[in-house]
Amino acid sequence: MARILSIDYGKKRTGLAVTDPLQIIAGGLVTVDTSLLLDYLNSYIQKEQVERIVVGEPRQSDGSPSENMIRVQQFVSRWRKVHPEIPIVLYDERFTSVLAHRAMIDGGLRKKTRQNKALVDEISATIILQGYLESIRKR
Repeated sequence: MARILSIDYGKKRTGLAVTDPLQIIAGGLVTVDTSLLLDYLNSYIQKEQVERIVVGEPRQSDGSPSENMIRVQQFVSRWRKVHPEIPIVLYDERFTSVLAHRAMIDGGLRKKTRQNKALVDEISATIILQGYLESIRKR
């Protein structure tokens, strides 16, 4: 089986997570500068089989699109043009940053480590991917 990769797309930084080849568990991969994201993904898919990409869909708590939605839609559109062979889907990312901070606290990380925004983005991507995996298993 191929991996599923998830993206927590941000204006400056983008967190990435990936499943194991059997698509059982999600794990953090890396956080990259958003301007380098396409280059990173192109390199990654040369080395690893990726079945699908899940992108966090930025929404407000009331369900309306957040300000980052336009950037996410532009990225998704670019991806579909460059790599039509690898489907890309959106998955609701509401509250992932809050959950990431909670996971860091529960994991016993020190306050200084919890302030590492790149780590928060990577954990958020992992939460998005784990939620997506759980949603497809329920179907």
